[in-house]
Amino acid sequence: MTEKTIPLLPCRTELIQSVVDFYTALGFETTQLQKSPYAYAVVERGAVELQLYGMKDYDPASSHSSCYVLTEDVDGLHAAFRSGLKAAYGRIPTRGLPRIGPLKDMSYGVRQFLATDPTGNTIRVGQVISGGGEEEPATAPKETFARALHMADLFADSKQDYPGAAKIIDRVLKLEDEQPTPAQRVRLLVLRGDIAQRLGDEEGARGWLEEAAAVQLGAEERETAHDALARLSDLRG
Repeated sequence: MTEKTIPLLPCRTELIQSVVDFYTALGFETTQLQKSPYAYAVVERGAVELQLYGMKDYDPASSHSSCYVLTEDVDGLHAAFRSGLKAAYGRIPTRGLPRIGPLKDMSYGVRQFLATDPTGNTIRVGQVISGGGEEEPATAPKETFARALHMADLFADSKQDYPGAAKIIDRVLKLEDEQPTPAQRVRLLVLRGDIAQRLGDEEGARGWLEEAAAVQLGAEERETAHDALARLSDLRG
């Protein structure tokens, strides 16, 4: 017998059309859509199927609903999703609802990004990379700045605790007896600017991002910070 898991995700009833439009922009096909007697929709993209049901008093701002999609081409999906969103919205939404997050190599062995629909459901799309798979799950790094990046990413993306993530970064950037590598500094500053934007602190975000852009990187360091530099371009653009 072959089993299949299909996530059922809530959405605010009157937003179901905008949610379906979002997934259409990501390349999903709508195979079912009804608005009465209750809101319900099914969207599919290849082997991925999501079902959405309406809730009259659902609050997108407080949503923690999510699911994880494993792929063998996370870079390709990220590029395709961004292209589709830009075509649909005239821009790539990087904050608010809906939004698409940056592509990152996580310290637990997965390269991933997050896409959040207009009603707050977060689709995590990831690919197992070196250090993942059949090996033991990676533990938090011990080196100061690698650990800070690991924990700040978890607080920001998994817990959606933006103030907590900001405190982690602020603390390590104030250290005097230890200094991050240039690539680590860029990654920390870009994440800090990203968090500031999510918190509505536009002035603070601008400062963090300008500081990140001013860090001098060699060719190897630019490769290491490639994903953060791409995110920096998005956030400043």
